[in-house]
Amino acid sequence: MTATIESPRSARTQQHSRFNFEKWGWIYMRASGVVLIVLIFGHLFVNLVAGAGVKAIDFGFVGGKLSQPFWQIWDTLLLWLALIHGANGMRTIVNDYAANPLVRRIFKGALLASAVLLILLGTLVIYTFDPCPAGSPAELLPSFCAAK
Repeated sequence: MTATIESPRSARTQQHSRFNFEKWGWIYMRASGVVLIVLIFGHLFVNLVAGAGVKAIDFGFVGGKLSQPFWQIWDTLLLWLALIHGANGMRTIVNDYAANPLVRRIFKGALLASAVLLILLGTLVIYTFDPCPAGSPAELLPSFCAAK
């Protein structure tokens, strides 16, 4: 007696693409988490331990850091990785708890919009910040600003 295999009762409703978004989202969370730990502890060490502590953090300190390309890139990486990491985590929570497909789509659209807006605004601030604004009193400017 030969066993026969019956065909499925319903057709496949969704074709699976070669790109597995959930898998790559999972990998991103692990990789970005490791990089974020390095970036965050480096940020905390430079701001709080290596200098004069929290008392030294003022406009001049921030202006001095953001006037150097190394710290611009460091802060940009920190901003981008943290926001994308957080938005991806929130997307996972929305997928788990939002049962209605329309509500899920609205929440995920709001997450995408807010992450993109914050990334754009944060990047704009990092690269357009002027530590030596014209017309400012000299005593308020960082020491590296030339007298104007």
